[in-house]
Parts: sequence; structure tokens; C-alpha cells
Amino acid sequence: MTDTRASPLLGYTAPLPPTRFNLARYCLVAGARTHPDKSALVVIKDAKGFEQCEVWTYRALEDAVLKVAGALRETGLQSGDRILIQLENTSTYAILFFGAIAGGFVPLPTSTQLTRRELQFLIEDAEPKLIAHASPDTFDHSSAPMVLTAGDIGNMIASAARADYADTAANDPAYLIYTSGTTANPKGVLHAHRAAWGRRPMYDGWYGITSDDRMLHAGAFNWTYTLGTGLIDPWANGATAFVCTGQRDVADWPDVIRNTGATLFAAVPGVFRQILKYAELGSAEMKPLAKLRHGLMAGEAPPPELIDDWQATTGTPLYEALGMSEISTYISTGPATPPKVGTIGKAQTGRCIAILSEDETTCDIPLVAGESGLLGVHRSDPGLMLGYWNRPEEDAEVRRGDWFVGGDRAMIDVDGYLTHLGRANDVMKALGYRVAPQEVEAVLLAHPEITETAVTEIAVRSDVSVIVAFVVAQSHAKLTADDVIAFAGERLASYKTPREVVFVDVLPRTSNGKIRRAALSGVYTKKA
Repeated sequence: MTDTRASPLLGYTAPLPPTRFNLARYCLVAGARTHPDKSALVVIKDAKGFEQCEVWTYRALEDAVLKVAGALRETGLQSGDRILIQLENTSTYAILFFGAIAGGFVPLPTSTQLTRRELQFLIEDAEPKLIAHASPDTFDHSSAPMVLTAGDIGNMIASAARADYADTAANDPAYLIYTSGTTANPKGVLHAHRAAWGRRPMYDGWYGITSDDRMLHAGAFNWTYTLGTGLIDPWANGATAFVCTGQRDVADWPDVIRNTGATLFAAVPGVFRQILKYAELGSAEMKPLAKLRHGLMAGEAPPPELIDDWQATTGTPLYEALGMSEISTYISTGPATPPKVGTIGKAQTGRCIAILSEDETTCDIPLVAGESGLLGVHRSDPGLMLGYWNRPEEDAEVRRGDWFVGGDRAMIDVDGYLTHLGRANDVMKALGYRVAPQEVEAVLLAHPEITETAVTEIAVRSDVSVIVAFVVAQSHAKLTADDVIAFAGERLASYKTPREVVFVDVLPRTSNGKIRRAALSGVYTKKA
């Protein structure tokens, strides 16, 4: 009988990074030397008026980053020490992130939406030696020997002595991010300096980026989607990055795109959908998207019709990418890979992916085209994480021989296009963030009147999904949905907080007592 299994694959085939490699140096040094006076970063503080724009040239940006690196060294920090960042959405955030990496330290970017409880967990788990925080008096930082404010970082930028880039290795730790896993608490994903080099397949495979591009990202500085797509990649290519930090309505985005002359615009699918629904795009006189070559979306699954609707309305393509915290975006459409209905795109040139059997006895064997299974990325990919922070058991769970398996189920057709078939685990996507239901459930179970709970993501429309909590309350309880949402909102970031609550008498369970999350959507429909 002929073996129909795929032949062994070679692994990552694009060039590998140099042995000695610093992520910040890779992003900034070429621009600072070849076009020092070109705008590297433009921070828009008011979407309706550009008088308050903050402009950083490549020369000034590198100088600020290296001054921060030097000041951090003067504090006595050692190479590899963690620096937790929870600052407001300003350029100071980005400069500290890259300054820490330039100095050989390991920044941990976090959201200002995190509650005190969530922040305290990160402090205890990551054990940062320094915390940069907007309001140091609002949390217990006794375990961190140093705490700095945004003003302190500003003083470093203004007056510190400039340092050299740390002589780091490509495999040295560069930054740490926390993402939802399959437990009640987030897990740290530790990336090496080579992670920036591992993004090179995106340059052609997703962006088609050149030094003439003007990249506008819709996200905040604390989001790794913004730090990567919005800053690392344009800077590594000598382009100009734009980030809007002030308050803005979705209807403002066409004006921002027009006023910045953006040629690339990156956001989650929901932003593109809202622009089509609420913004003025039909005025022939305005032509707000005249210079936009295409849009870039990632972070969550788009509604099926979004790509066609965007193209029809704006006349520009919209390219999708699939990624994860552990490797960022590695499958995409792009200028050379046109979208194909029902698929996400192809593996970017140089990357090695496979569909692996879900049978534990053959789980590291690639399947042939058309067979569904677990999506694997070859572990030789330089964009892949070093591992989970102090979670060896979770590291073991995602390894399948030479493959990393992050929990996505998929199928690859004969043309190389990938169809996403959902998650093999229960991780939800909320506003582009991964959220573990177990984390939300652990918080809700702390409520004295909640006996049991199950949390899942429910599609309330074809283009909108929300986090829904199913709650079994104590018999005497007088809980309301608003009570539950408020309780969760005091303990969880807003994007993790359930948007709806359904009270039930029992939760659907398997014969072994496990919650049947797949059945919860049926419960929701009956209760609606």
C-alpha cells in the first residue's frame, strides 16, 4: 500500500539571524545611519486635529532609546532582569520597551486595563526587578526594588548618558508577554532577540513593505500587535510609523488615514467592519483612502464578507494574517498571495508548517493536503518563542517532535491555502486578545453566591462574538446579570469581563463531569 503521508519537511528555509543580534539595534541602527532626519515615529494625540503631533526622527529615536538603556544600567540592573511596564499610551511606553531591550534587559509590556489583582499576579510570577507604572501608589510593589514613573523615564530621555547596544545573542531573552492559556492564570511567553528577525517573512508575505511606506496602526503601545506590526517592522524597513494615542471615534479613522498619508493601515477586523458601517467613505471629493495601498488585519477571525465589502467600498485590498503570541503572524494573504474564499492564506515564504494528526500515537506526523488536524509550526522558525516562563509542563504540551502546536485546528488544500477550523482548546478571542475561560471562571467562583459557572465565546451575530458567563447561583441568591458583570469588572481587565450572563439550573457536562463548552451555545439560544 502506498504511504499517503506527507514526506519529511526541511524546516525553516529562509536565512537565519546572525549569532550576535540585538532586537533594538536591528530596528533602529540602519535608519539612524542612512536617513537620520527621516520621521521614524509620529504620535497623534488628537485624531481630529494634528497640531499636537509628536514627531521622532530616526536619529532622535535611537538617541532616546540608548539614553534609556544607559540610565537603566546605572540603576544596577543585570542583563536579563525583567522590567514590567504599565504606563499610559504615550511614546514613553515604546521608548522604554526598546530601551530595555537595547540595554540587554527584558521588558514585560502590560495593559493599563489590568486590575490590581491581575497586576499583582504578574509581579509575583515574573519577579520584575523594576516596575514602570503610571500610578505607583495604587498597587503593592514591595516585591520590586525599583519603581519608576513616566516622568522618571522622561528625565532619562532628556538627560541620561547614551549607552551602546548590548552585545546580546540571537537566542538571549528579549521580551516577555503574558497570554491566556488553559489554566486560571495567564502564562508568560518569553521571546528571544531573534523574534524580530523571524518577522522578516511578513515583509513580503503580508505587507509588501518598503522604506517609502507610512504605517498607521490602530492599537495602543501596550499591545504586542502594535509593538510588532506598528513599530518593529516599519522601523526595520526604514518606514515611518504612526500611532494614534488620543480619544477617537471609529468615524475618525478615514481622516487619520488621509491626514497621515498612510499607505498601510493595521487593525483588528472589527475596526475595518466599523469603518465600513459608521465612517464616511463615499465622498468623491474627500477620497480619504487615496494613498492607502491596502489594509492589514489580524487578532481575530473576520466576518466572511468583510474582505469583499472593504475592496468594493474602498477599492483597496484587505489582507488577513493568522498568528499567536508564541510566534506572531506566520500565515497570511498579501500582494503576492491573493485572498481565497474560506481560507486565511498561505505560510509565508521560508516558514514550515504542517497539519498533524490528533491521534496521540502519531501526533508528530504531517498529514496530506485536505486532511484536518492540528496546525504545527516547525521549531526551527526563528520567530518562535523560547518557551513559557517557568511553565515546563506547558512547554511539553505544545511540542510534537520537531513541531510546535499552539492549539489551532486547520486544513491545508492542494494550493497551500489554510482553512482554520477552530481551537482544539477553549481559548477565546476578545477584541483581539486571547482570553482563557478558566481565568474568568476562577474570578466568578470567588463570588459568595455563585455555585458553578462556565464561560465561553458566543457569536451573537455573524460578525460579532462576546464572552458569555453561564452561572448557577445559590438557591437563596438574588443575583442579577449586572451584579455578576460588575463583580468581574472589578477583578478583570475590561476585555476579559463577560458581556452577558445567563443564569441556569445546571451546566452541561460530560459523563466524566467536564463542562461541555460546545453545548453552551445551545443553552444560550434557548435562553435568548
